[in-house]
Amino acid sequence: MGTLVMIGQVILGLSILIILHELGHFLAARAFGIKVEKFYLFFDAWGVKLFKFTYKGCEYGIGWLPLGGYVKIAGMIDESMDTEQLKQEPQPWEFRSKPAWQRLIVMLGGIIVNVIVGIVVFWMLAFAYGDSDVDNSKLAYGVVPGIIGKEVGIQPGDKIVQVNGKPAVGFQSDLLSADVMMGDAVLTIERQGEQTEIALPSDILNKVADHKVLEFVQPRRKILHVGDVQPGSTAERMAFQVGDSILAVNGTPTVFFDEFSDAIKNNVNKPLAISVIRDGQEVNLSGRADSSATVGVSLITEDLPIIAHTYGFLESLPIGATRAIEVITVNIKGFGKIFKGDVRADKALSGPVGIAKMFGTEVNWLKFWSLVGMLSMALAFMNLLPIPALDGGHVLFLLVEMIQGKPLSDNFLEKAQMVGFFILIALMLFTLGNDIIKW
Repeated sequence: MGTLVMIGQVILGLSILIILHELGHFLAARAFGIKVEKFYLFFDAWGVKLFKFTYKGCEYGIGWLPLGGYVKIAGMIDESMDTEQLKQEPQPWEFRSKPAWQRLIVMLGGIIVNVIVGIVVFWMLAFAYGDSDVDNSKLAYGVVPGIIGKEVGIQPGDKIVQVNGKPAVGFQSDLLSADVMMGDAVLTIERQGEQTEIALPSDILNKVADHKVLEFVQPRRKILHVGDVQPGSTAERMAFQVGDSILAVNGTPTVFFDEFSDAIKNNVNKPLAISVIRDGQEVNLSGRADSSATVGVSLITEDLPIIAHTYGFLESLPIGATRAIEVITVNIKGFGKIFKGDVRADKALSGPVGIAKMFGTEVNWLKFWSLVGMLSMALAFMNLLPIPALDGGHVLFLLVEMIQGKPLSDNFLEKAQMVGFFILIALMLFTLGNDIIKW
């Protein structure tokens, strides 16, 4: 059932974005009196259609190949590669008959709509949910490094007080920001009353792709008491009780959650001696941790300090716009890292499987719309790349036409479209294969 929910969310989210993107081209073309012959969600490759109807001379439908969608604009060399009509004399309602500036707007229409959608989504999310984050400046016990954090030199209990010379207030917004995750940051660490700096490696994003963000750092949490004991677990056999307070594991004082977790992992299949306080008395429990590296207790920890903000309707607009634009800047930085060789393409790029995993197997509307907003901005960025067959390729050719004062030949545009098509197929196969290998 979870897989179906995940697939359903992906199809719904991408369908919304594809329809709106193509609607941008459709409305711009209609505004300039250009005939639109087809409007399709997904591709009707080899003429296979799941659904179609015709309204006012335009065929609307759903294709079987879920790799995007398209609008077929009369007099334009596009994904359909229908060049027959180009052999006829240009008609006034055709794309090729219109001034270059009008054609440029038509080609930018989908990208513009995606940007607007992204801004509106993030605007509404800021208005409806506000902001919440862990207050890093008030973490009394600092942070706990994961695999990545340990590799760069962070130690348990370190307090990260600055990122690139600026106070690190929000745990998510500052410590897990794009600059940090891409290795473009210097962390100022407070350790045992002294400050030191850690420059993150430029290839850290490779490690993030392997181990996920949670393996950088997490807030350090102090254990309060045992919250639950799983039936049939090692903890039940050791006679743990709800409310027990952990004192030590194998004679080592254990105050924090990470200390308890590490102690269990380091003693798999070995004897365990755990001291607890129960009803004001010290009680010694003994047992053996199994190969799962757990004992079967849930531990209640101190609440983390939270920063929360709510925003008015208009106040949310610039916040949403900033978040939307950040998606594009992050994509630009990411591609820059790939071209410089700091980040491997197979680590940085994800395909349909990777996108599906981001949505998850449960419906969470905040997460769903956050991903839709992010994907809308990413779709705008990707479509603006100067690759033939993408909107950016058409935009590039139109700009060349406007500069040189005459259009590029139909023969050149046809060949460029084919080259772009094969580039996109290769990219799709690469990302899909990469997803499968990761999975």
